[in-house]
Amino acid sequence: MARPDAGALEHDVGRGTVRRGDSKTARDSTPPGEGRPTMAGHGAADEAELERLRRARDDATDQFTAANAVLTALGRSAMDPDAVLDTIVDSARRLCRAQAAQVYLIDGDSFTLASSVGVTDAFRRHLEAHPIRVDRDTMVGRAATDHSVQQIADAQEDPAYRRRDIQEIAGFRTVIAAPMLLDDEVVGALSLLRSDVDPFDASGSALLETFAAQAAVVVRHVHLLAALDTRGAELGRRVDQLEALSEVGGLVSSSLVLDEVLSTIIKNAVRFSGCDGGSVMEYIEDDHSFSVRSAYASSPELLTRLREVRIELETTLVGRAARERHPIAVPDLDDVDLDPHLAVLHDDGWRSVLAVPVLRGERIIGALVVRRRTPGAFAPATVDFLETFAGQSALAVTNARLFRELELKSAELEVVSQHKSDFLASMSHELRTPLNAVIGFSEVLLERLFGDLNERQEEYLRDILSSGQHLLELLNEILDLSKVEAGRMELEPSTFSVPAALDYAIAMVRGRATVHGITITLDVDPALDMVESDELKFKQVLVNLLSNAVKFTPDGGHVSVGAHQVGRDVEVTVRDDGPGIAPEDRERIFEAFQQGRRGAPKEEGTGLGLTLCRRLVALLGGRIWLETEIGAGSTFGFSVPAGTAVPTTTAPRVDAPAIVVVDDDRASLDLLAAYLDGLGVRVVRARDGRAGLDAVRSTLPVAVVLDIRLPGMDGWAVLEHLKADSTTRDIPVVVASILDERPRGLAMGASEYLVKPVGRDELVSALRRADALPTDLGTASTEGARR
Repeated sequence: MARPDAGALEHDVGRGTVRRGDSKTARDSTPPGEGRPTMAGHGAADEAELERLRRARDDATDQFTAANAVLTALGRSAMDPDAVLDTIVDSARRLCRAQAAQVYLIDGDSFTLASSVGVTDAFRRHLEAHPIRVDRDTMVGRAATDHSVQQIADAQEDPAYRRRDIQEIAGFRTVIAAPMLLDDEVVGALSLLRSDVDPFDASGSALLETFAAQAAVVVRHVHLLAALDTRGAELGRRVDQLEALSEVGGLVSSSLVLDEVLSTIIKNAVRFSGCDGGSVMEYIEDDHSFSVRSAYASSPELLTRLREVRIELETTLVGRAARERHPIAVPDLDDVDLDPHLAVLHDDGWRSVLAVPVLRGERIIGALVVRRRTPGAFAPATVDFLETFAGQSALAVTNARLFRELELKSAELEVVSQHKSDFLASMSHELRTPLNAVIGFSEVLLERLFGDLNERQEEYLRDILSSGQHLLELLNEILDLSKVEAGRMELEPSTFSVPAALDYAIAMVRGRATVHGITITLDVDPALDMVESDELKFKQVLVNLLSNAVKFTPDGGHVSVGAHQVGRDVEVTVRDDGPGIAPEDRERIFEAFQQGRRGAPKEEGTGLGLTLCRRLVALLGGRIWLETEIGAGSTFGFSVPAGTAVPTTTAPRVDAPAIVVVDDDRASLDLLAAYLDGLGVRVVRARDGRAGLDAVRSTLPVAVVLDIRLPGMDGWAVLEHLKADSTTRDIPVVVASILDERPRGLAMGASEYLVKPVGRDELVSALRRADALPTDLGTASTEGARR
């Protein structure tokens, strides 16, 4: 075999070859069978033993140095296993006195050269083009197959060695290989080459096994790093997916704009599933087909074609996934019959598709479709992830459908309510005219302006007058109730005296009470005087409750009226000595045209009084209640906010920093103002969006507390105007609303977003975070609370 000067093996002729020759020579110089050595023989033997010990010491030192070098490389180059393998092969070649060394790793049914020393580039290129197989044709193959060290003294003379091409290029004669074992699994082999016929002895073989074990440790380290990287990437992907699901979940709960929600869903579904595009479809139940609602990474032309094609439930892949209620994947569109939907995708260059049904219980809501421009299967983790996204889609579509249905029903109810109001207004005009004549002429006749009346005529005329007045009362209460229900009953706030209003109501029923011998007493808190409310409606509720009390109190009975200040509310109670109200009727009497079973009344009622009272009290921002006991009478009570007319315990300075509170509900407005009482700020109130905007621009407050559901201009519009105006842009806005749309509020520029009901500490903390309260807030708030 020809061996060029700079052949495949880079020759390392060293002391090893000489020592082996010297040792062999020394062993052969003493003929066998000689007698006891002479003194000279003793000296030679001692010298030989000393030389052997020196060689053993040098070998042990070299082995220790090599092992230390490997460990040092492993510690310093933990993230670079190639450098450690290079150290191992270099140490193995040097200590085993070989001319070349290689580490091979198993890759399928063949070996790849992972590291080498002492071989040429031509040898490496040849192995890349003609890799060594895991079989018995080579030493590394035999070592891997037999799980043991294998050696050939002369590769040229061994007929079982069949890779002559490698032997000729490398130019070796003796070759030895040791398997790299991990838990009895062969992961590779370490091979040494000598250019001469010079077999490795037992110590060399053992040393090679040690280096092979070290190389196996490096491979294990590589596997662990690869597994760690894979696990880290998987965890990162899971975190990204959870964040995407959280984003979609938040959007689903805060927005009812279906297309906005679906656009976010399909965008995240495509991104985190590793696909190139996708679409989300809504199932049209009446048509038994799917309609594309939103798409991501799709050209306008493709989106137009997808919306034009008919995607039927019975004949398409999407329909089949929905019918069978599980995801269906097509790894390669070239291998299947194309339905109209798949044909559109294929014509646009898409190659693989996954259809995931969107289900809500037993109902088909739609489908989620992701696609790639390359063929290939979809991983189970991807399918599971998209099924979760499909669940989010189902919730979004269901919420949007319910919202659409609610809007339609609300519109229909608004039309009905308008028709009812128009009818009642028309009938009011038509009925009041003849009623006015009936009542007027009855009164004229009873005054005997046209002559005397006999007893029967007078009785009939009084019945006519009473019935006419009763009908007029019924008509008025129906109209008032209709206005309240339609939201067209407007409040007219004013400051008035509560004791005076009570005196007025008692005066209205005193005549009827006197006729039946009923005593009316009044108990008013001396500190209670002026309040801010709608005086007319306040009196209307009082008169109605007093009329009922007198009506159902037996002759000679007693009616007591009380009024007291309770916190920031005014509470009024009316107690009678009537028969009481049965438990089953205590809620029913507040319904329209219901009076309950309270015994035979002295006078027929309309059955609308308590219904109207409840609605009016709610309109005033208060509540109404009933306490009753069979046979012991009943107490009807109601409370309304006293408004700003009630003296406050802490009057803010005129020059104190202002906070504008915008809320259309008087009770909420009073409550928020009470929260800010004693904090060294001046509260500016506004009952609608336009007034709130004007108040902010005129006072330039330190903060704004803003409701969203406002009449006219809503809170979103107010927030948008404030942030668009350079003079108000930097004023902190704290939203306090029953609407839970925090992401939208913060995105539009709100500093804080609170969902009602809001506590005092919650509001104060939010204003503090927005730097809207004075620096002495802690002292001021504590002193205010103590006072």
